[in-house]
Amino acid sequence: MTTRIMIVYDSENGHTERLARSIAEGARLNHTEVALKHVNEADVNELVSADAIIWGCPGHFGTISSGLKSWIDKLGYLWAQGKLVDKIGAVFCTTATVHGGLESTLLNLITPMLHQGMIIVGLPASITENALYGSYYGVGVTCPVETDPDGPPNLPTGDDLSLGRSLGKRVAEMAGRYRSAERE
Repeated sequence: MTTRIMIVYDSENGHTERLARSIAEGARLNHTEVALKHVNEADVNELVSADAIIWGCPGHFGTISSGLKSWIDKLGYLWAQGKLVDKIGAVFCTTATVHGGLESTLLNLITPMLHQGMIIVGLPASITENALYGSYYGVGVTCPVETDPDGPPNLPTGDDLSLGRSLGKRVAEMAGRYRSAERE
């Protein structure tokens, strides 16, 4: 059976979407079926058929963006039915400034997963890029505020996208292992 991962993201200017796409790329390295959806097109009921769920957003003053938070708030029925218990979960975010609340946003993203009874997967220090400038809670990257409104956007760097691919690959591996162990 194919491992299925659903990635849900909120993105306002393309920064977080680009990071989400790199996470999907990493997950697909394990021949995993990936559904990548903006929060405006994602249905919470689709989570039930996923083996793993990854969600992320821009950090707004150290917390979850209103778009993703509104979507997460629709999980009450799934919580009441225990539909997401024991699913693998991971998170990611972008911020506009260094020390702009990356880790607090990641922790705020993890909290609803814990309420759902999910198993959280982060990135270990054995991933070189993560040990240098990452976070153990998920992937958090800084895309500086653009100073020229007519210039190109400050999208995630190659190293940032590498961390995204690492998270996707790790979640796919862990979901596959967990799924195999359940069948034994």
